[in-house]
Order: sequence, then structure tokens, then C-alpha cells
Amino acid sequence: MTGNTDSKIRLNKYLAHAGICSRREADTFIATGNVSVNGKVITEMGFKVNPTDEVRFNGELLKTEKKEYVLLNKPKNFITTTRDDKGRRTVMELVANASKNRLIPVGRLDRNTTGLLLFTNDGDLAKKLTHPKHGVSKLYHVVLNKNVKASDLDKIRTGIHLDDGRIKVDEVSFTEQGGKSEVGIKIHSGKNRIVRKIFEHLGYDVVKLDRVLFAGLTKKDLPRGHWRHLNKQEVINLRNIQ
Repeated sequence: MTGNTDSKIRLNKYLAHAGICSRREADTFIATGNVSVNGKVITEMGFKVNPTDEVRFNGELLKTEKKEYVLLNKPKNFITTTRDDKGRRTVMELVANASKNRLIPVGRLDRNTTGLLLFTNDGDLAKKLTHPKHGVSKLYHVVLNKNVKASDLDKIRTGIHLDDGRIKVDEVSFTEQGGKSEVGIKIHSGKNRIVRKIFEHLGYDVVKLDRVLFAGLTKKDLPRGHWRHLNKQEVINLRNIQ
């Protein structure tokens, strides 16, 4: 291969930049022979490529893409998946015009849960924001089917034992403008349907669930069903999450 050594990047980083996966996952794909460079299968860790090299993943030619970050205020009745065999509407329809690159949702929201959902082609950042060790915080506005007992809020603060383990939230309180049936809950757990499970465990039905904060991003000036690109400072803030 030819090219300036300074312009070379590690193969796992190339795969992450192409939106395939995180760097750590890329190492696994490389080791198992899924990646070729200029027609030769590469299994060597730390292998470096030039921007002009032909890199293929499972036979598909890859291109490094400009990193893009899109924030959606998700409405109800859309599922968080890139495609659905049952023909249900997916969140990808809502961001179809946001980028020519392949974006993936970071984490997920249930079909009937509304609010903030981030999309990106930055595999490393997506992995980081969903990994439990980084404890990315999310704030939800929860509307219940009946007034919530103050004693139940105390139980949530202390920690709730569910089938999949003990869950302790960061904060929970009644909302300022809502009644006793509306609660704000801040949590860093990424477990599936965790907010619904907490309240269902205590005998409540969740009528509405809206994610109003995700990793420091808010819904300000972002109407339901609309999306926007993150600004440079927001991207820097996400990358600086420890």
C-alpha cells in the first residue's frame, strides 16, 4: 500500500467512522475475518489503512463518513428500530431526510414513549452513550393513572427491587406544574422499560411517558415529530462524558 503514514488510521477506527460498529466491536469482526483491505482479508490487530484503500466489511465496500448527530423529539406509535418485518412505522421514517448517511438510534424508546432520541453514524459515541459504566442521565416526565403516594416516591428513592435487580434512581419528585399524578424521574439505568417497570411494580399504570432530557440535551425549540442537528458544542459535550 502507498500513502503518507501520517494519514493512516487503525482499521478498527475506520470501521467505527464508517458507522458499522464501535472500535471494540470492530476488533472482533477483524479477528474473525469479516474485513478485507484491497482484496486481502485482514485479521491483524492494529493494522492501519490509508484513506484511499478499498476496505470491505462482509464484502460491502465502506466509505468513511462525516460524523453526524441528529436529535429527534419522538412522537407515539413509532418503534425504535432500523426496520420492522411486521410493517410497523419506525423512527427511521422521521429522520429519513436528516442525512444521506446511515444513522442509527442511540438506545431506544418504547413505541408509546415520546421524547428525545439521538441518531448518529458515530459508532464509538453510540456505544459510549449506551454503556452502563458512563451512567448517561435521562429525565422523564411520567403521567400516572392515579395520584402517587409520597411514601411510594420514598420507596423509589431508596431503591426498588425488580425481577432484573435493584434499581436506584438519581432523583424523583412531583412536577412543579402537574398534579400528584405527574412525576419527574431522573435515572441513568439503560434497562429496557425500566421507568414503566418501577411504577407498575408499585401498582400504577403509566399513561404517558416523555423523555425530556438525554445526556444533557433538551427538547428546547424542538416540537414533537421534528429533528435537528446537534451543534458543535453539544457534540463536544457528549464526547467529554466520562
